[in-house]
Amino acid sequence: MIPLMHVLIATTGVLSPEPAVEFTRHLLGEGGRVTVTTVIEVPRGFLDTLRSEGWHPLTEEFETDDSDDAIMRRYVEERGKRLTEPICAALRSAGLDSATVFREGGDPALAISQLAEEVQADVVLLGATRQIFDQSAWESVSARVMIESGRPVLVLPPGAQDPAESDPQDEP
Repeated sequence: MIPLMHVLIATTGVLSPEPAVEFTRHLLGEGGRVTVTTVIEVPRGFLDTLRSEGWHPLTEEFETDDSDDAIMRRYVEERGKRLTEPICAALRSAGLDSATVFREGGDPALAISQLAEEVQADVVLLGATRQIFDQSAWESVSARVMIESGRPVLVLPPGAQDPAESDPQDEP
């Protein structure tokens, strides 16, 4: 019997849903699990700004707990939903169920690698947000997850750019 695959999809909101879903569908085969994640860095001045305002949108839809931890959890949850929803919606449209996990942190590569271990992901699917094979490639989140997670990593290039939008200086 072939074991079921667990795919961890990490996005910052720029991963193109269509190729991510297509690769995930092929990786999963007839079964398996999908977890979608994003890592949110909460700006350190964020809590001070919220506290200085008499009203902010986070207090209306959530419980009245205004501790720093509760405010950060609500912020991470709201921002995480917004960033992962395009991928989650595309997965639902393709008939694939997914779980979502949002992490707070300043080091996305470390947070993704740790989550891959926690959920026992068989493969991590990421989007490349910049040229991956240039001088700074080994500082990229994608490259660090490849090194740190100890798991197979599939990096999808950014969506195709409209030729009309390309910069003439980029031409060979």
